[in-house]
Amino acid sequence: MTHHHTVNINGQDIFYREAGDRRNPAIVLLHGFPTSSFMFRNLIPALEDKYYLVAPDFPGFGQSSMPAVHEYAYTFDNLSHTIDAFLGAIGLEKYSLYVMDYGAPVGFRIAARHPEKVEGLIVQNGNAYVEGMEDGFWAPIKKYWTSPEDPASIAGASVMTAPASTRWQYEDGVKDLSLVSPDTWTHDQALLDRPGNGDIQLALFFDYQNNPPLYPGWQAYFRTWQPPALVVWGKNDQIFVESGAHPYKRDLQNVDFHLLDTGHFALETHLPQIATLIDRFMEREVAPKYNRA
Repeated sequence: MTHHHTVNINGQDIFYREAGDRRNPAIVLLHGFPTSSFMFRNLIPALEDKYYLVAPDFPGFGQSSMPAVHEYAYTFDNLSHTIDAFLGAIGLEKYSLYVMDYGAPVGFRIAARHPEKVEGLIVQNGNAYVEGMEDGFWAPIKKYWTSPEDPASIAGASVMTAPASTRWQYEDGVKDLSLVSPDTWTHDQALLDRPGNGDIQLALFFDYQNNPPLYPGWQAYFRTWQPPALVVWGKNDQIFVESGAHPYKRDLQNVDFHLLDTGHFALETHLPQIATLIDRFMEREVAPKYNRA
């Protein structure tokens, strides 16, 4: 059974989903934009018999606190410190990280900060290389970086919080749309439409420019610490394109690499395959360190 909890971290209520036995290998599930731990609602039951799973909502997302932009610094660095403190508060000292979309810059900051705690990486459409940020999708965001006060730039970036864009993220690149539940984009959109949330998303869009300069440091972490990695990527994604998946093989010696014929939210269409790949990866690379007697 999945349990739903909230813990206060430096004044912010961080909501999280939890399942499994804490004596088993832990997997921390870090969500992307514009969703929350809701994206893992079906993956958690598929893995809970053998693993301890924790999926927090970032501040401003899901059921966690949503302080205004003048009350909380909506930067990826600050999100990483909040989630890092959350992991400490719940007593996790060793874990594998599942990082997707926004979860990648949050999770890789934590991993680089505490490399001794990370037992494995599961990367699903989450970037650590400039090759994965082509101008097609990113053009209006990059324009916003250079002219954040320009109304046209603000409008261009804000398109990504519109209902059509939210639905597009789930459906684009998917071969069988009947596999994608409308509950996904309607759930996310309801949270995006909360008063003040648009400003939060704009703040994070603007701050995303501070992630690529950190990529060389994250790549150095990969090369130095060599965490075993599972890379499972929706190859039709137009946000984090396939070219961003391949460079992980350049820096990591132990990579289980899979491209799936789907889009950005690969769990919605390929849950059984991804759950099986995670189980096999964890059993091979992480579980042998644990005494399950």
